[in-house]
Amino acid sequence: MKKLFAEFFGTFWLVFGGCGSALFAAGIPELGIGFAGVALAFGLTVLTMAYAVGHISGGHFNPAVSFGLWAGGRFPAKDLAPYIISQLIGGIVAAAALYLIASGKDGFAIDPTKAGAFAANGFGNLSPTGYSLQAAFATEFLLTFFFLIIILGATDKFANSAFAGIAIGLGLTLIHLISIPITNTSVNPARSTSQALFVGGEYISQLWLFWAAPIGGAILAGLAYKFLLQKEEN
Repeated sequence: MKKLFAEFFGTFWLVFGGCGSALFAAGIPELGIGFAGVALAFGLTVLTMAYAVGHISGGHFNPAVSFGLWAGGRFPAKDLAPYIISQLIGGIVAAAALYLIASGKDGFAIDPTKAGAFAANGFGNLSPTGYSLQAAFATEFLLTFFFLIIILGATDKFANSAFAGIAIGLGLTLIHLISIPITNTSVNPARSTSQALFVGGEYISQLWLFWAAPIGGAILAGLAYKFLLQKEEN
């Protein structure tokens, strides 16, 4: 149970910190952090929770990461469902907290036809800059692939694991710098689900991509690292 609570709190912090920065701090005139600041915020959530609770659960905070570690032989299949459920609950509770705070401002309303509504992910007319389904799928697949390569490499028993959290956090920051304009950046089905549930509309019908692409990229990365990159014992 401690592992599941660690995944709950870690995913909560990722969604609350990352999506919260987008909702509350990105667009303030002159003082706003912009999308570069949002990218850094997402990276910082993972970096801080990796050191806070990573030693308890492994610090996944993302169903795609759990699948990738399973494919790479680092995580047992029997733990996939409990971890993913904990991650989803953590993300949804964080989104509820964000909604509660956001609704405290006069005029707050979520427009389900607007790109990036409530920091949700989308493609086509819901992409921040109008990227297609194919472009969004390729982006989410490739970036999750490399995110898992970073995670698997940084946490390898032959690597300096003391700095793993820094590499992973900065990796996620870079991923957001690349893809916020394309899909508003997911690489995390729990993060996408939590926001889509509160926006509704077409965001729900597009949610499949933000499960399929990250999980597909993560599984391929796990297999690639295991069979092509994993250093063998001497």
